[in-house]
Amino acid sequence: MFEGQQSQLEDVMQSNPEFRRLYQHHKKLDKKVMDAELGVLPVDDVTLSQMKREKLAAKDRLARMYETLEH
Repeated sequence: MFEGQQSQLEDVMQSNPEFRRLYQHHKKLDKKVMDAELGVLPVDDVTLSQMKREKLAAKDRLARMYETLEH
């Protein structure tokens, strides 16, 4: 997410604590989902689906926030 936009991303994260918090939350969810899919984190299918939906919602919100903040 936000490939090739590292400098702008860092600026937004510095200036917007809500964006930074949501971005960090998304990264944690991403790691948990990956660990669950690899079998490192034992979770049931329902929990994994919920984590994926929450991760996608966070990503969508981040994209909307980024678009708004950059324009």
